[in-house]
Amino acid sequence: MYTTYHLNSAQDINSDILDAIKAAFKSKPITITVEEDHEDFELSTEMKSILDERLQEDEKTYLSAEDSINQLNKKYGL
Repeated sequence: MYTTYHLNSAQDINSDILDAIKAAFKSKPITITVEEDHEDFELSTEMKSILDERLQEDEKTYLSAEDSINQLNKKYGL
C-alpha cells in the first residue's frame, strides 16, 4: 500500500499528516521519500534538438507511442 501527499510547501507538514500516516500504516515498516515538485519542466537544448529531428522524419516510417513503448518493453524489459 502507498499514499502520496501533495503539499504546496514544506511548511504545510503538520502533526495531522503524521497522525494519518501512523493510522494508515500502524506498526508496519514504512519508507518516507521527500522530493521537490518540479512543475516548471524545461526541455534541454539536446531534448529540443532530438524533437526537431523527429519532426523532420518521414511520416511513412512513423511509430506510434504505443508501438515505441512495445518495442522498448521487448528490447529492455521495461
